[in-house]
Amino acid sequence: MKAVVFYAPNDIRVEERPMPKCGDGDVLVKVDACAVCGSDLKAAASGNVRIKPPRIMGHEFTGIITQTGKQVNNNHVGERVVMATSISCGECCYCRRGYRNLCLDLSPMGYAYDGGMAEYALVPNRAIVNGHLIVVPSSLPAEIAALAEPVSCAVNAVEQCGITTGDTVLVAGAGPMGILNACIARAAGAAKIILSEVNDNRLRQCEGFGFDRLVNPSKENLKQVVMDETEGCGADAVIVAAPAAQPQEEALELVRKRGSVMLFASLPVGRSMLNIDSRLIHYKELRVLGSSDSTPEHVKRAVELLAAGTFPAEKIVTHRLPLDWIEQAFDLMRRGESLRVVLV
Repeated sequence: MKAVVFYAPNDIRVEERPMPKCGDGDVLVKVDACAVCGSDLKAAASGNVRIKPPRIMGHEFTGIITQTGKQVNNNHVGERVVMATSISCGECCYCRRGYRNLCLDLSPMGYAYDGGMAEYALVPNRAIVNGHLIVVPSSLPAEIAALAEPVSCAVNAVEQCGITTGDTVLVAGAGPMGILNACIARAAGAAKIILSEVNDNRLRQCEGFGFDRLVNPSKENLKQVVMDETEGCGADAVIVAAPAAQPQEEALELVRKRGSVMLFASLPVGRSMLNIDSRLIHYKELRVLGSSDSTPEHVKRAVELLAAGTFPAEKIVTHRLPLDWIEQAFDLMRRGESLRVVLV
């Protein structure tokens, strides 16, 4: 089969690989769509210590089950599936509490296991028994179903913020994940969405999503905008989806008392320290939160949103490319010309 294989930073190859062999507890999936994540681009450029090369890349994939092992009872040939792709152990203290995304022994697809940038992907037994394989409606187009994993990460973040009907939400960063967080916040009932971004090209990509206010903080006073839009109180929640220290630090000034600040985007290793005013946390009684990955339950909720037909998924998928056009996909992402590129 054809596959996109990571060998080392700047050494990504499209090559023929052996078909996976389906064991007694495994499921074999014929992949028809795999979205390209920002983490794939980072790994291609800089590597990732968790990847054991050579490794087939990709974790935002969907496909049709073509074979099941004889020990698999709850999945069937012909079903369309997606995954919660950071596979948990099911036994540690976090798994027992339901926090499978925080498992002490996570084994992600595309890192510990071969991923979905291939014509076929093997879903290992560990994923099956711990509930990481999720069936999606057959009516859902493949390139839309492939968004289930990134949408689930935004579901995790928004749920932790406690966003509810009538809230005003500020999202800092208008990349794909910032837009997804804004869309999920809207789906959770937020009445007003403010999106800030220093890149005007990114802001233009947001114009068709119906957000209430688009702000370039290098040209406008973001704090003044937020206060004007909230009667001087501040946003109910601020979600920082920009991988930069400044918006994370400034978020504390932009959120209302007893509001939530979600640090969604991680900062680079070695440049992750923040300089924050702890008095703001103390006197405003703020909740400062982090969000990492998602659980199978988050993925199920993401599938429900995508299947409902009200989520603007078609606008998120800006490019559809053949599997062996992975370098063209990376180029689109580097230039900021795409939201989600899906390999089909």
